[in-house]
Amino acid sequence: MREALRRASLGYLVLAATVVAYLVVYTSRLGRFPTSFDYLSILNTTLPLVFVAIGQSLVVLTGGIDLSVGGIVSVCVAVTASRVTGGVLSSYTWIVVIIAMGAACGAVNGLIVAYGRIAPILTTLATLSIFSGLALWVLPVPGGSIPPEVRLVLTNPGTPTGLIWLGLAVVGWLVLRRTRFGMRVYAVGSDESSARAVGVPAAAVKLKVYALSGLCSALAAVFYVSTTTAGDANAGNPFILTSIASVVVGGVAFSGGRGSALGAVAGAVALTLVIDILFFSGIDPLYQSLFQGLFLVVAVLLGTVAALVARRRRLA
Repeated sequence: MREALRRASLGYLVLAATVVAYLVVYTSRLGRFPTSFDYLSILNTTLPLVFVAIGQSLVVLTGGIDLSVGGIVSVCVAVTASRVTGGVLSSYTWIVVIIAMGAACGAVNGLIVAYGRIAPILTTLATLSIFSGLALWVLPVPGGSIPPEVRLVLTNPGTPTGLIWLGLAVVGWLVLRRTRFGMRVYAVGSDESSARAVGVPAAAVKLKVYALSGLCSALAAVFYVSTTTAGDANAGNPFILTSIASVVVGGVAFSGGRGSALGAVAGAVALTLVIDILFFSGIDPLYQSLFQGLFLVVAVLLGTVAALVARRRRLA
């Protein structure tokens, strides 16, 4: 637990530095501090990435990776925008169906990785193409909508309902981390062979982890449509790299078994703030990917240096 918190501290430090940078750039550019509307906008924009980052963290903790999150988000965005358009009861029924669909898509990845013993990067790259194609079939052109009543519950632009969902996501992780399943996730990621030797059903754990990742991607899709009020079959593409970046910035080890989804949540918020910082700095949107990449490299280097310093102190 201490190791997980130590690694997550990188994400907290990066988030703190990013918040300071955002406030400095915002105030120097507009001559005032951000309003409550600005904070709500950041919160609602961040929620989809937060959910995807949590799901990606679970997969990475087992030593895997899920590239299909982009495809799952895309197909769930397409279904959400094209189907969640009726009455309140019908809308919430469809949302439950979409969440189940996301979990099923993730379970397909889990079955192939855990029982088919195919490398996660190959499996999820293949399913990414499949899910992306399905998204274009469901929603060939951008459009669709979501009822205002549903939007007010999910991402109310005037009330911080997003804080409730963010809090539930954090609490959900904290509870999951302390369950037998949560401990097994870390055990499989640390040493799968040893975990199997003591009776941990590694294949079942991986299946559940990928299913949870798909579920989180489906939640992200619903919140994405709620925030943007429309759908796009290519909406999930940016989440592939940004979710991995959030995990890296959050201090989750790609070797598995070390880290915390809370760090990934901090990394997701930091990456969202970076976009706003670039916008208020007047950076051409064409170069935003460049600066995002530089930000990620610097954050990783800082984390590496911090880990080396801490290791030397323990050895001294």
